[in-house]
Amino acid sequence: MSLARGLVKTARPVQWSKNVLVFAAPGAAGVLDNAEALGDSLVAFVAFCLAASGTYFLNDTRDRVADAQHPTKCRRPIAAGVVSPTLGYVMGFGLIAAGVLVGFVPHWQLAVTVGAYVALTTSYSYWLKHVPVVDLVAIAAGFVLRAIGGATATGVPISNWFFIVASFGSLFIVAGKRSGEMGELAGDAGSIRPTLEVYTASYLAYLRAVSSGVMLVAYCLWSFEKADLATTAGLPWYQLSIVPFAVAILRYAMLLDLGHGSTPEEIALHDRPFQIAIAVWLVIFGCGIYLL
Repeated sequence: MSLARGLVKTARPVQWSKNVLVFAAPGAAGVLDNAEALGDSLVAFVAFCLAASGTYFLNDTRDRVADAQHPTKCRRPIAAGVVSPTLGYVMGFGLIAAGVLVGFVPHWQLAVTVGAYVALTTSYSYWLKHVPVVDLVAIAAGFVLRAIGGATATGVPISNWFFIVASFGSLFIVAGKRSGEMGELAGDAGSIRPTLEVYTASYLAYLRAVSSGVMLVAYCLWSFEKADLATTAGLPWYQLSIVPFAVAILRYAMLLDLGHGSTPEEIALHDRPFQIAIAVWLVIFGCGIYLL
């Protein structure tokens, strides 16, 4: 593997798909048809991509010894010796600084949000990931901060229901990720990720059930609230959006139960039924926002 390819692989561009969450708040607020708001959302996306890649460099550099013992992480460029630890730290700090600076372009609040995301992920890498339950909440909070970043970039308010759906949806994904890792690593789980020695399959299943249940109920209530606030009569777009949303969640839950949750981005990018359900939901929910 060449150095250039190693740097790109360490930046994890496939993980940038998580940063589409910055479009959630402005999309739900119905402002993405405005050129300025769309531009600010794209800037937020770039800022989080830069910052996230920077944290990946720092995390991989710090964990290079442990990663070398992992069945798949041993192929990471820094763990494999393709990228030196010194270059890893330089790239990490440089990309993080670039992400925060880009955040100042639309609003200083976005830069603060990106900085908070970096502080959280860095704390996770060095400390929080070793504390059971706190590690799950920390990763989920990283997803929520992405959604908040889109709101701060465009200046739109975040509703209580949106915050609940985003928070418990993130926790659902994280719990599924840990379940998948536990299944993949089997007896080596505790030595590679200490918290997996504490978690049990039944506890993670309970966490998935609770978080997905709260998310579904909150989304239903949010949909009915938005329908009540609609200014014009027409098809019940918001209520109809509940169906594909529930199908997507149930499909994802099934895949988690089958042990496919260790890499959520792989499900999002490769599972066709899940993609179709999300696409249908986006169309129906979008019609509710932009046609009413």
